[in-house]
Amino acid sequence: MNSFLNAERPPVFCPGCTHERITHTLDQAFQDMGLVGHQVVIVSDIGCSGLFDTFFHTHAFHGLHGRALTYAAGLKMARPELKVVVTMGDGGQGIGGAHLLAACRRNLDLTLLILNNFNFGMTGGQFSATTPPDAQLGSGFLNQLERPLDICEVARSAGAPYVMRCSGFRKNLAEEIQRAIAYKGFSVMDIWGICPGRYTKKNRLTTKTIDDALAKLPPLEGMVAENTRPEYGQHYRKIAAVQKKAAKPAVIEAQYEAPQIGRQEVILLGSAGQRIITAGELLCIAGLTAGLKTTQKNEYNITVLRGPSISELILSPEKIDYTGIDMPSVVVALDQEGVDRRGNLFKHLAKDALIIQISGVTLPANKADIHRVDLKAQSIKRTDWALASLAVLAKLEKVLQPEMLEAALKIKFKGKTLTSSLDLIGRVEIGEWA
Repeated sequence: MNSFLNAERPPVFCPGCTHERITHTLDQAFQDMGLVGHQVVIVSDIGCSGLFDTFFHTHAFHGLHGRALTYAAGLKMARPELKVVVTMGDGGQGIGGAHLLAACRRNLDLTLLILNNFNFGMTGGQFSATTPPDAQLGSGFLNQLERPLDICEVARSAGAPYVMRCSGFRKNLAEEIQRAIAYKGFSVMDIWGICPGRYTKKNRLTTKTIDDALAKLPPLEGMVAENTRPEYGQHYRKIAAVQKKAAKPAVIEAQYEAPQIGRQEVILLGSAGQRIITAGELLCIAGLTAGLKTTQKNEYNITVLRGPSISELILSPEKIDYTGIDMPSVVVALDQEGVDRRGNLFKHLAKDALIIQISGVTLPANKADIHRVDLKAQSIKRTDWALASLAVLAKLEKVLQPEMLEAALKIKFKGKTLTSSLDLIGRVEIGEWA
């Protein structure tokens, strides 16, 4: 088999760096497996291990520090036939530790090669998650304050079904990498090596001391019996295949004409409990019944049941590329909390803009036309004010017409909810101009 290595970008590491040996060993593993370049994708991290994607004639993805496993997961789910190999240093593994835990739990068919040289070699030799506490590093005494992470024990406890810890100088390393890649599930190899550019300038580390250190640890040579289970992708596709198929999205046919020509921008300003978001959705559905393009953006507190609730709606006969609203054509002021939240927009309203002002709400100074409605006097519950305001707009033939709103209600609601909603919009009185 031909080498996978890129002759135009040969591996170049510091003299004596274990990374170079691992590069050639990984190349040998690919060849021994009978693979070709288009069957493999290498996902690399930041750091010296992040150079791997440039050294091989394969598919490649170079990502953010510590995030390589997230990209790899997406690639494997989208292209399950690919052999996905992730190269990451101990620095990136420490930064992206949560992603390692997720990968162990998920068990996608990925191979993670952690090139562990016990420091951030590329950025100055600072301590990493695996640095021994007695090591001398460029980050001073900080490594003395933290316990080093045992990557393999963490991976095993998190559910990884294949875990191996070994030296980068192991004689049969190509065979072990090949075995890890061939395993149908998430495989982790913690490969210990030497960083001559930074770490070994102040710390004695040789192939023998690596072997001696590994010998003192419980051996981890591959499959973890208690974590053996179906590979995530295969298991997902098997379960998904017997699920009830999702219904096709409803098709809303255009059957009415909107009362205005051109793009209409509406902002509903209310508070929690007024069903602002539902009213916004109804307005969008009404727009669809007139063949319009629609968008909805919502704002509300993370507390959900308290604070302002705002919905921004755009209805347009043309494609909507930008969903921001700077000068709305209609503002519905349903509650003081919402109005106060967006108080600045009122001073920018045009003279031909319309404000639907619900009784009890105080408006900031503005130049717009104001239409006042006392819904409380009409015995309409506060929770129905947003829907009632849509009825006012429809009866004023602003943005939508009554038949468009009625059609939207029939699409959105069924049974008693539909009956009560139709009754509500029928009895709403439109109020008066200021």
